[in-house]
Amino acid sequence: MKTLVVAATRAEVAECCHAFNLAEGNFIQTPHFDLLITGVGMTATAFALGQHLSADYKLVVNLGIAGCYDRQIKLGSLVSIVRDEFSELGAEHKDEFLTIEELGFGKSRYRAKNIPPSLNLPEVNGITLNKVHGNKASIAAITNRLNPVTESMEGAAVFYSCEQLDLSCIQIRSISNYVEERNRDNWNIGLAIKNLNNWAIEFLTNC
Repeated sequence: MKTLVVAATRAEVAECCHAFNLAEGNFIQTPHFDLLITGVGMTATAFALGQHLSADYKLVVNLGIAGCYDRQIKLGSLVSIVRDEFSELGAEHKDEFLTIEELGFGKSRYRAKNIPPSLNLPEVNGITLNKVHGNKASIAAITNRLNPVTESMEGAAVFYSCEQLDLSCIQIRSISNYVEERNRDNWNIGLAIKNLNNWAIEFLTNC
């Protein structure tokens, strides 16, 4: 049984693709692991996984960069997301947010499963959203409500899909920026991608 690597964009795993001499395309198969490029966002991710995810995989590894709420975590650091949440899935009731659980229509929180003991990365909680935060008021509101450490646009969709098939899954994110008013000058996407790929190459070589 193989590992399935899932990433939103090829740019996030470019060095990994080069190291393993992977062909172009959105679904690349090798003898030891497969790579699925889903596109950005939870909808594209869920659709791509619906086409290619199966019980034949022993492990699903979601790789990508992420924004971070905790400034004690340095840019370029790697973290393991152990719980991820669809933070916008619910309803507004005046100034209150009602979760999908409170509405009685499902659940919004999903977890990593069977994290390898050798992973040895900080474990944090994340949120998955359609609109990344860049406004002081909305940042304060989501911090007060959920107190996440990271945010991405795909993670919970991967966990959700894996739960449906009872598959082992992990999510590894490299911190590219802090969640604040949008300021690209403060980002370090290059370092985040470099560190993510170095980790992925070692992990996939030894898994």
